Amino acid sequence: MKIGSPAEKPAAPAAATTSATQSAPRSPAEAAAAPQATEASAQVALSSTATKLLSEAQVASSDFDSAKVERIASAIDKGEFTINAEAIADKLIANAAEVLNNSPSKT
Repeated sequence: MKIGSPAEKPAAPAAATTSATQSAPRSPAEAAAAPQATEASAQVALSSTATKLLSEAQVASSDFDSAKVERIASAIDKGEFTINAEAIADKLIANAAEVLNNSPSKT
């Protein structure tokens, strides 16, 4: 089998090339990189739970404080950042207690 340069190969129609790459990806990386064809008639309906999660995620992302991140990064760079291990431990214990209290019981 001879492999020629791209100039020597006949040009394939775009639809045939797309369907060939989508139908038989060779590796997970190629599968992720393969172009995805969508039809105009494709519709997606989100459940009420998914809609609620998306709205909560948008609220959470708006809470990002870039100035605080800059202050902390600057303190770390200067060697002035201190860690309050007691506060971290208290929050971890409170979080674990909350998870345990909200988990369904196995009785």
